[in-house]
Amino acid sequence: MKVLGIDPGSNITGYGIIEKGRSGLKWTAHGEIRAPRNGSLSARLLKLHSEIARLIASANPDAIAIEEIFCGKNVQSLIRQGHARGVAILASAQSGVPIFEYSPNEIKKAVVGYGHAEKGQIQSMVKAILGISGTLSLDASDALAIAICHSNFLKKESS
Repeated sequence: MKVLGIDPGSNITGYGIIEKGRSGLKWTAHGEIRAPRNGSLSARLLKLHSEIARLIASANPDAIAIEEIFCGKNVQSLIRQGHARGVAILASAQSGVPIFEYSPNEIKKAVVGYGHAEKGQIQSMVKAILGISGTLSLDASDALAIAICHSNFLKKESS
């Protein structure tokens, strides 16, 4: 089973692809989709949509796992994250691939064993679980953590 994890952000959206087989989890790919900083909101969302659609078409995942909204203190940031998350869900839904959603605490528990783990702890565990020795951005490690979470829990498809 191939899982695409998506960590939506208004400026940077992380993605990670893993495969779950008989011998465990295997890293396939990871990266970031960066929106143009000076572009309009619509241009940034359009780029995000087209890049996610392209990624899904080339990776051909069996499932897409995405992080639920994280309730932070900055309302404007939360709204921008909601826009990015909506675009990621739309591109995923248009592909016909089943979509699954996980809360930040579920993801942290699945990877680190503690629902309030720090980003650095998540990054270290993702690298250890998948045997990644090179550089891994926080956004990509979060996306890989989301994919790992799904491969462990295999929730029912979100509606």
